[in-house]
Amino acid sequence: MILANAFCFFFFLGTGADPVVSTKSNHCLDAAKACNLNDNCKKLRSSYISICNRETVSMERCNRRKCHKALRQFFDRVPSEYTYRMLFCSCQDQACAERRRQTILPSCSYEDKEKPNCLDLRGLCRMDHLCRSRLADFHANCRASYRTLTSCPADNYQACLGSYAGMIGFDMTPNYVDSSPTSIVVSPWCSCRGSGNMEEECEKFLRDFTENPCLRNAIQAFGNGTDVNMSPKNPSFQATQVPRVEKTPSLPDDLSDSTSLGTSVITTCTSVQEQGLKANNSKELSLCFTELTTNIMPGSKKVVKPNSGPSRARLSAALTVLPVLMLTLAL
Repeated sequence: MILANAFCFFFFLGTGADPVVSTKSNHCLDAAKACNLNDNCKKLRSSYISICNRETVSMERCNRRKCHKALRQFFDRVPSEYTYRMLFCSCQDQACAERRRQTILPSCSYEDKEKPNCLDLRGLCRMDHLCRSRLADFHANCRASYRTLTSCPADNYQACLGSYAGMIGFDMTPNYVDSSPTSIVVSPWCSCRGSGNMEEECEKFLRDFTENPCLRNAIQAFGNGTDVNMSPKNPSFQATQVPRVEKTPSLPDDLSDSTSLGTSVITTCTSVQEQGLKANNSKELSLCFTELTTNIMPGSKKVVKPNSGPSRARLSAALTVLPVLMLTLAL
């Protein structure tokens, strides 16, 4: 009897399934089950699993472009209460950690035959407007801050996790590098070999993922449930209503739903600044500061300068009436 039980245990391990004994503590398996109970989550998850596992006619493992698109739809359209549980679940054993690593089906969406240079990968990302914006969002919300308790800007774990999830579905897609249940290391599929005199910059870029205390703390806190008390009391960024400007180019539709949370904000200003464009020549960047220089009359499209107002109008009228009054008194 004991021998049979031992055989069953190793059989489950060999097939990649989760052993029965660890099912109760396998939070990643619980997250997958929860997703299957939600129609939208189940539908979009089944869609990307089917596409990312499908072999192509050209003997390729899968259609990487279609796989990335299906993954973006899953993380953009499914509420984070399902996607985050699958992506950031905490693990106590290797079987659970491997399930977490396989969430995005790395053989198609993540891994490739050879690892490209990280700076080349970043260059490709910056050529795509959506990938460029999400990479800028990641750097803004996950940059290591040593002035905060959590190492995250404004102690905002949710913004960092949302930015990380927003990177999935591009060539820059990050993922767990191994199946270690305790040591959490994530990285894009790239290396710094062949960087030449740019090696220092390449290593610095790669460390933003592999050695980022903000990102690591955010993932660990979500997995063990300690992130609930870490929402920022005084957020460093407060959204303001942008004044209406005629013929202003709007952001593409696919930017409006970058994440399912409102805490991860992708701003045009961030992406423009990352590209090193001058503020005077950028229409998008100038919109971010419109409210600081102009006011708009309610119900009107006219822009009124701050130094104008009713007092100046009354002074002008008084100067016009004064000569008439003096002429009347002389007569």
